[in-house]
Amino acid sequence: MKVIIGLGNPGKKYEDTRHNVGFITIDKISDKCGIPVQQSKFRAIVGEGRIETEKVLLVKPQTYMNLSGESVAEIIKFYKLTPDDLLVIYDDLDLPTGQLRLRIKGSAGGHNGIKSLIQHLGTQEFNRIKVGIGRPQPGRSVSEYVLQDFPAAERPLIDKAVEHAAHAAVMWTREPFLKVMNHYNSLKYEG
Repeated sequence: MKVIIGLGNPGKKYEDTRHNVGFITIDKISDKCGIPVQQSKFRAIVGEGRIETEKVLLVKPQTYMNLSGESVAEIIKFYKLTPDDLLVIYDDLDLPTGQLRLRIKGSAGGHNGIKSLIQHLGTQEFNRIKVGIGRPQPGRSVSEYVLQDFPAAERPLIDKAVEHAAHAAVMWTREPFLKVMNHYNSLKYEG
């Protein structure tokens, strides 16, 4: 089984914020593949289905961003999975808005959701799709910035990035992650 996890914060107030780009991407995959994400378990909202012949679990942890690892650890334990079976999609301040970067391992880079995952999984080696949200202007708070809705000017870039991230996640269900990573990291992004 492949598990695709989008990081974000639960609740209407956070729905369209920069920090919720992982949830937004899970919703896109859900629509694209006809896998409803509505079941509440593992302290997450999940959807189980198939993409072609691969069994897939789509996951939106409901523990709030900083505790995402708690939910993911429950899933790994229940299904007896390894970190290789995971793909985590989340926002990245260090990438320009709308740009993707796929990685097989790495540090948390200041991202509290990833910090929690590393802590609970006991490894930095798991597949990731980082979606660029850019940085706030100097003097602006990072925590306020990530919890703001995307401004209209950024919407086309984010919509395209979410589309690419969803395609990459689906491709991973039938191709090795290294191949997916090489393909998407070589694309040129506007912005």
